Amino acid sequence: MFLMALCTVIGIDDIMYNFQNQGMSVVFSWILMCVFYVLPYSLMVGQLGSVFNSEGGGLSSWVRGTDGEFLGYFTAWTYWAASIPYAVDSANEVIVDIGWAFTGSEKFQHSISNSMFAILTFVTFIVFIIVENRFSHSMEILSTIGGGMMVIMEFVMVILAFVGLAKSGGHMATQPFTWKTIIPKFDWHYFSTIAMLIYAMNGCELVAPYVTKMKDPKRDFPKSMMMLAAVTAFVTIFGSFALGIYFNAYHIPNDLKMNGAYYVFDMIGQQYGIGHTLLFIWAWTSLFFNCAMLAVLLDAMTRMLISDTGKRYMPSFLRKTDKNGLPINGYILTVSLSAFIMLLGIFLPDMNDIFNWLLNLNSIVSPGVTCWIFYSFMRIRRDSQKFPSDYVFIKNDKIAYAVGFILLAVTAIATLMGITPQDVPEGSSTWWYELIINIVAVVVLVGLGTILPSIRRREIKYGVAFDKPQWISIIAIILIAVILGLYMGGSKITLRGLYILIEGIIALFVVWIIGRRKPNLNDAFKAEKDGDN
Repeated sequence: MFLMALCTVIGIDDIMYNFQNQGMSVVFSWILMCVFYVLPYSLMVGQLGSVFNSEGGGLSSWVRGTDGEFLGYFTAWTYWAASIPYAVDSANEVIVDIGWAFTGSEKFQHSISNSMFAILTFVTFIVFIIVENRFSHSMEILSTIGGGMMVIMEFVMVILAFVGLAKSGGHMATQPFTWKTIIPKFDWHYFSTIAMLIYAMNGCELVAPYVTKMKDPKRDFPKSMMMLAAVTAFVTIFGSFALGIYFNAYHIPNDLKMNGAYYVFDMIGQQYGIGHTLLFIWAWTSLFFNCAMLAVLLDAMTRMLISDTGKRYMPSFLRKTDKNGLPINGYILTVSLSAFIMLLGIFLPDMNDIFNWLLNLNSIVSPGVTCWIFYSFMRIRRDSQKFPSDYVFIKNDKIAYAVGFILLAVTAIATLMGITPQDVPEGSSTWWYELIINIVAVVVLVGLGTILPSIRRREIKYGVAFDKPQWISIIAIILIAVILGLYMGGSKITLRGLYILIEGIIALFVVWIIGRRKPNLNDAFKAEKDGDN
């Protein structure tokens, strides 16, 4: 249980991301997060998994069990929507990994344009959807192996870094290094980066279905989660110290999030006289892991959304499957929204900015979804007699409820503050552009989930949601509005934010007018006609 949870919670890249955000003061943050966030969070997940063990322990089933079908559907949607930026980010990492694996340097990144980066990412999506459909079980096995290799490389980095520090007589790149170095400056920037810490450490809800499969959940599950917190603390705290050995925390490279792991393994290899060996081992480990993860993610999340939300709220054309049982229209929706996310970032200055922005977006949507976990925990502790479980986190219901509320509040506030762009000068045109596309991405990903039940109601009422002219007009207007908004966002037009808001409202109003009209059944797409209504 501990090893399974460890693979889902922390990785080397997570350490890199937060080191660039906070420098050496991230050590202080990791200590607080491991003690006051990871441990209670994972123990709450254990109780939720135990309460809803007959439903598989999924996040949407927890909310459905406490608050009914619609909120369960919306939880499933937001969980799926949060996976879209993660999938795009994973596809981006595949491209970065390929460049390092075959060239041993970052030169490949400088040789391609933003548009070529987006095209390669899109092609990667298509390839891995095909691969997953043909080799699904092997991909799951490969991702497990890749996760194990990731854990090994984490320990290799930390151990070799500290042995190297001893060999060098205690020399560190971060100078001066005092206790003040690891104490954060509690300003807006610091609190706006908390969401990235939460993004790095969430995910242990994926092991919830296995809680009741343990021989003695009451005794063994808390032990496994304490081990998780302890090892997570070791990897993050000493991993961050290791980065401070090789990088000056006062002058961190701007591309550390994208290339930091390669830089540090290359420096360690050079220090030990083995050249680029560790760099290439890491490159292929990362490529191996991200390829398998992307394939499983694209397929599993789409199937989960389509199958878990049922007929009541999900339009029939999205639930439609081909002769092999594959939700082909669901795949199209996944790829379309992924392409939309890529389009939002294509006007950023360079590939590194796109990579960093996607991470920033992940640190908004992923912690936002984590709020559902604490909400569900509060609900079961509010009426503990109705929700009995083999494992109970904190026997006193009022104290347990208060702990759940505190974590919910912290996560929600961090999510809202995380909307602030990172890694770019505050107030610059790029900063404003990233702020706008952060808001647009969240509104579209979450908002679409509120619209789909209305589309389903139209299917039930008329037989189809929209006819061909309606679909074509709606899609065309949305694309034009998005492209126009992106153009204005990347420009230096005065009051561009106001203009983007106005054109967005106008576009939505026109779409609403078109969508209100009764569809013509004789002029509908075949996919809708064949749907199960």
